[in-house]
Amino acid sequence: MLQEVLKNILLVGSGSFLGGAARYVVSLLMKSAGKGFPWATLAANLLGCLLIGVLWGCFSRSADGGGNWSLFLMVGFCGGFTTFSSFSREALMMLQAGNFWGFAGYVAVSVVAGIASVALGFRLVR
Repeated sequence: MLQEVLKNILLVGSGSFLGGAARYVVSLLMKSAGKGFPWATLAANLLGCLLIGVLWGCFSRSADGGGNWSLFLMVGFCGGFTTFSSFSREALMMLQAGNFWGFAGYVAVSVVAGIASVALGFRLVR
């Protein structure tokens, strides 16, 4: 039991490390994209949503739901790659700065497109 829990923690932790590193690469690649709007965070969140949808669709085909791969990729990698806490902070900063329309647009696009990206990813592999 304890050995299984420790193995799962290592799977999630190593996936999260790689996801966080990939998220950092996205921020470097998009550094010059549109100052004043968090394009890199939006891109990471939407890519992560698409990826988790694809993975979910693939893993839902197997009896064990993907097992170790599901923990490593969906919980670990996607969890480390997507940046909901950064999204929340950036949205609040826009609201505090009085940029209501930027805030509303960012939140609406992130939530609606994020859910749509998960659905698209899932449907692509089903």
